[in-house]
Amino acid sequence: MTPKQAAARDYDADAIQTLEGLDAVRKRPGMYIGGTGSDGLMHLVWELIDNAVDEASAGFAKKVGVILHRDNSIEVCDDGRGIPIDTHTKRKVSALEVVFTELHAGGKFGGGAYTSSGGLHGVGASVVNALSAKLVAEVDREGATHQLSFKERVAGHFNGSRFKADHKLDKIKRISRNKTGTRVRFWPDLEIFDPEARVDVDEICERCTNACFLVPGMRITVDDRRAGGRPDKFTFVSRGGLNDLVDHLSIGDNVNQVIAINGIDSFTEKVPVNGKMTDVVRDCTVDIAMRWVKGYDTTVVSFVNTIPTTHGGTHLAGFDKTLTRVVNSTILKDSRKLAKLAKTNQNRAVKDDVQEGIVAAVKVTFSEPQFRGQTKQELGTPAVEGIVARVLYEQLKEWFDPGGGPRSHVKAITDKITNAVLNRVASKQVLETKRKAANLGSTGMPQKLADCRVHGPEAELILVEGDSAAGPAKRGRDSETMAILPLRGKVVNAAKASVKQVLDNAEAKALFTAVGAGAGKDFNLDDARYGRIVILCDADVDGSHIRCLLLTLIHRYMKPMLEAGNVYAAQPPLFTTKVGNETYRVFTDEERDSVTDELCKGNRKRENIKWQRFKGLGEMNVDELRHCALDPATRTLRRLTMDDGKEAADAVKMFDVLMGNDVSKRRDFLLRNSALIDKSTLDI
Repeated sequence: MTPKQAAARDYDADAIQTLEGLDAVRKRPGMYIGGTGSDGLMHLVWELIDNAVDEASAGFAKKVGVILHRDNSIEVCDDGRGIPIDTHTKRKVSALEVVFTELHAGGKFGGGAYTSSGGLHGVGASVVNALSAKLVAEVDREGATHQLSFKERVAGHFNGSRFKADHKLDKIKRISRNKTGTRVRFWPDLEIFDPEARVDVDEICERCTNACFLVPGMRITVDDRRAGGRPDKFTFVSRGGLNDLVDHLSIGDNVNQVIAINGIDSFTEKVPVNGKMTDVVRDCTVDIAMRWVKGYDTTVVSFVNTIPTTHGGTHLAGFDKTLTRVVNSTILKDSRKLAKLAKTNQNRAVKDDVQEGIVAAVKVTFSEPQFRGQTKQELGTPAVEGIVARVLYEQLKEWFDPGGGPRSHVKAITDKITNAVLNRVASKQVLETKRKAANLGSTGMPQKLADCRVHGPEAELILVEGDSAAGPAKRGRDSETMAILPLRGKVVNAAKASVKQVLDNAEAKALFTAVGAGAGKDFNLDDARYGRIVILCDADVDGSHIRCLLLTLIHRYMKPMLEAGNVYAAQPPLFTTKVGNETYRVFTDEERDSVTDELCKGNRKRENIKWQRFKGLGEMNVDELRHCALDPATRTLRRLTMDDGKEAADAVKMFDVLMGNDVSKRRDFLLRNSALIDKSTLDI
C-alpha cells in the first residue's frame, strides 16, 4: 500500500481535530498577532495598552504606564475600574480568569462595559496569556489588591519559583476602597517567538503619544528598565486632541491653520442577537483635523476608536475620495491658472495633487467595529465610508466657501494644489517628450560633458563655471574617475521656478542627464552614475551666486544626494604668491595678511612679497587648478549638507533682490535697512 493510499484510508472522523481555547492561538499565532517576529511580539504589547487606553477613553482612567523590565517581561498598568473579580455565572471561576483564558471574552460586546473600544474581537488579554510562558495580573478593587498568575496558561499562584495551580484569587494587600486599577505583567514564550524578536521602546513611545492625542487628558508613562535601555522615563499628555496631533506631525512652514471637522451620523447593520440576525442602529462619530504645509510629503494617520489603523480601511477611503471631490468642486472649479488645461480635460486634481504636503488625522468612534484581520490594522465596516464622506464634504465645503475659513488661508491652499496640478501635468509632458538631439551626444549624454571612464561610488562629477575653467579642468583631472560638466550662464532658480521651467532649462537638464538618476520625486540614488558631485566656482560674488543656485537645484530635485553627503564644494584660493621655491595659497584677506606676517619675521620686506589675486578659475594654469581643486591629495573640499541647501535657497532670494532686474524690490530693501548703515563710512 502506498503512503497516499494509507493516508486516504486513515482519513476518517477521528482525523478531524479541534483546537480548544488558547491552543488555537499557539497553533496558529499568525492568525491572531500577524506573525512571530518583532511585529507579533509588539502586538501583544498593543493589546494590553489598548485595553488600558479603552478605560481612559471611557472616562474611568487618567494614567497608563508601560514598564519594560530587565528580565524582558513587559508590564502595562492603568488606574481604571479594574477587571471584575467576582465569580463568572457560567464559568464558575473569577471574571479575571475568564478574561485571560477564554477567547472572545470581555466587556466589549453588545454594548456592555464599553460603548466604543479598540476592537470587536475581545481576544487581546487571552492571546497575550496564550503566547506567554508566565503572566501575573493584579487588580486594585474593593479595598484590596487581588492577584492571579498563570504558568503555561494554567491559573494559580507563584511562591518564589514554585507554582501552585489554583482558581482562587490571592488577596495580597489591603488598599483604600477608592483606589482601583489593573496591572498585567507577562513574559513572552521564547519557544513561540523568533530569536531576533525585540520590543522597540521608541515604537511604544510613538504609539503612546498618538494615544494621548486620541484621549485628551490621559497621561502615559513609559519606563525602560532594561540594560542599555532608554535612560529617562517618557511621559506625555495632550489636551488638544487631534488638533495637537496634527501640530505634532507638521514639519516646516504651515500653509493654513488646522481645520477641525466633527460630526455624527448613524447606520444600521445586521448582527446576531439571541441566535437571530437583527438590525442594530449604531452611532458613528467622525473627528478630522487637517492642514497643509509647504513641503511635499503626505502624512495621514487614521484611527478607529483608540486603535491606529495603519492599513487604513473604509474610513480612510471616505476621506481620500471626498477630499479630492470637494477640492475640485470648490476651490479649483473656476481657477484661471488651470483654464488652459481645461481644454484637454487635465484641470482636475487627483489624490496626489490634493494630498501633497497635507497633514491629517482621521478618527471614527462607534461600537463593535469590523476589522479585516485579527491585528486590527484595517477597518472593514462598509457604512463608515459614506458617513465620513458626508461629514467631510459638508464641513470642508463650508470652510472653503466665502464666510468660512480665513480667505488668505483658502487662497494659499488653492495656490498650493493648483501648482501641484500644473507641475504634475508639466512633468508628464516633459517625461513624454524625447530629449532634444541638439543637446545630446551620440551616447545620450550632454555634448559638453567630458565623461570619465569608470562610473560608480568612486566617480565624481565636477561642475565648473564656464568654458574658460573647463579647459584646464579637463586637462588636469584624473579621467579615470573624474567627469567635467561646464555650466554656461546662471542656472535656473529652482526656488521659484515651476517644474516645467526647471526641466526645460538647458543647464539643469544637462545635470540631470549626466547624473542619470532622474529628478524630483523620481530621483533614485542607486541609479546615480557618480558617487559625488563637486561644485567648482570662482571665489567671488558671481561664483557664490552660481553655487547657491546649483545647491538650491540639487536640494529641490536631487535631495538624496545631499542627504547621503555626496555633494561638495571645492574651495579655490583667492590669493597666491611664490617665495623662493615655495608656493603659498590663501583663501581670505585675513589669511593673506597672516601668511605675510609669518614670511616677514626675518629680513624679508613686505613689499617684496607679491600676492596675485585670482579673479576666476580661468586664470589658473593646469597645475594650479589641479593642485587646489582636482588632486585629492592637495585640494580642499567642503561637504554640503541639507542645512546648506536651505541656506542657499534663502541666499538666492537675497541675490534676486540685490542683483535682479526688479529695481523696486532693491529700492524697498535699501529703504527698509538704511538705518543699519554707518553714515561715517559713506563718501558724501
